[in-house]
Amino acid sequence: MLIISRIKEDLDNALAHDPAARNRLEVVLAYPGVHAVWGYRISHFLWNRKLKLLARMYANSVRTATGVEIHPAATIGRRFFIDHGMGVVIGSTSIIGNDVMIYHDVTLGARTYMQGKRHPTIENNVVIGAGARIIGDITIGHGARISSNVVITKDIPAQSTLESSEFFVI
Repeated sequence: MLIISRIKEDLDNALAHDPAARNRLEVVLAYPGVHAVWGYRISHFLWNRKLKLLARMYANSVRTATGVEIHPAATIGRRFFIDHGMGVVIGSTSIIGNDVMIYHDVTLGARTYMQGKRHPTIENNVVIGAGARIIGDITIGHGARISSNVVITKDIPAQSTLESSEFFVI
């Protein structure tokens, strides 16, 4: 069954990315970042079936339970891991690739109220440190490493490492 294999994949991914995680049962019971991703997958499913109010209501209940806000319209790939989770916000037009890891208090936000693509695209194999703010319709390239507490408003090339002293401000 596909859904069971994806759940196992998410659990194994959490175990691979968090040395404090001891076993799958612990992750199932005590990892709000994993719960938030699973909640997003359900709300995204509802969103795509034109059950948008129900999707938003469910996403809101997940936010209340986990402290992670992911808009149901966002697009998120496989093996996405949110470590610690609290304060994460992912906007509606965000696109996140496979094998992405983010830490707590990260925002993938917009710079405008206009219609269309307003949020970042995060390519595969990216790590985003705690407190990072990635704002606008920009791209964080494949394999990039983003340090904690940076504000990014411009594209970041693939395989880059952005240190906290290198700010890209509006």
